Amino acid sequence: MRIELAGRPGDPSRPDEDFVSAILPASGRGGALVLLDGVTPPPDGDDGCVHGVAWFTAHLGGALVELCAARREMSLRECLAEAIARTAAAHGAGCDLGHRRTPQATVVLARWDGARVEHLVLSDSVLLVGRADGAVVPVLDDRIARLAARGPVTDAQRNAEDGFFTAAADPAVAGRAVTGVLPRAEVRALAALSDGASRWVEVFRAGDWARCLDLLAKSGPRALIDRVREAEAADPDRVAFRRGKTHDDASAVYVEL
Repeated sequence: MRIELAGRPGDPSRPDEDFVSAILPASGRGGALVLLDGVTPPPDGDDGCVHGVAWFTAHLGGALVELCAARREMSLRECLAEAIARTAAAHGAGCDLGHRRTPQATVVLARWDGARVEHLVLSDSVLLVGRADGAVVPVLDDRIARLAARGPVTDAQRNAEDGFFTAAADPAVAGRAVTGVLPRAEVRALAALSDGASRWVEVFRAGDWARCLDLLAKSGPRALIDRVREAEAADPDRVAFRRGKTHDDASAVYVEL
């Protein structure tokens, strides 16, 4: 078993709103990975919450680590729903959980044992599955991409029918996640990327998903993030490669089973 992870804030003066962890339970029964990409609120900071996005991803991520490791009888959707409920309860009366911008995050989960590999993806972070036959399969929730192809994506489409979904305060959103199960023997490696790291493929077009997984295998997540930062620095005004931020929080985890 090989596990490597790395993360880097987009702005060193601000908290990193990503969360990434990998777990090898003491029971020896397989393991799990958790990656969250917190959704940065607009510049006016109005999200109805006194805590902020970094607080939210730390609480949601911590709950997911516990549940995925210790409650193996629960499906990943059930783990996500319970983690969202716990985090919502931790907010307290001072937070407006009905606010459209209440702290929220994209989610990637994977969990494995001797027989199978489970996965879950919600919103625009990415899970890569390296199969035993050499193929690399991206697991994507492409709702935001499909909306963007038709025009600007707005807050009105956030956690709404015919829109896109993120983990916020409603546990029911877990039912919207992309999920699947594969035989363990068919999977050789897994990688999870926040969209700050997947820019190497999706924004800068430096390689495809297969080359991305190969880079992670040969050089690790830190090297992938280094290459993203180099590409961002070469286009600081976002002219050649359009993107919402010059630099974004970037996180990645790589696992060889």
